[in-house]
Amino acid sequence: MSQEPGTNSEIKTFCRVTKKATFDLFAKISVKGDDQAPLYQYLTRHPDGEIAGDVAWNFQKYLVGRDGKVLAKFGARTLPTDEKVAKKIEEALAAKAPAGEP
Repeated sequence: MSQEPGTNSEIKTFCRVTKKATFDLFAKISVKGDDQAPLYQYLTRHPDGEIAGDVAWNFQKYLVGRDGKVLAKFGARTLPTDEKVAKKIEEALAAKAPAGEP
């Protein structure tokens, strides 16, 4: 839907300069359509009905556990600081690490 028409380099510059982002950025990918990235093909067709479904809007969030399992999906209007997000993250961090991890 042409949400972000810039190149990866232009987006990175915008995030670093304008938004002062210091975290790692990934390349832009498609979340819908014929060129949907494999990650979103998996997420939108996930066997858990609470996680499956089209990406409604940017800033939709998925929580993935240390073992790679998708634990939750949060809508675009749910802030990362929301209590239910924090609770799910705390539960994930408290879970036993997969074999071979500290």
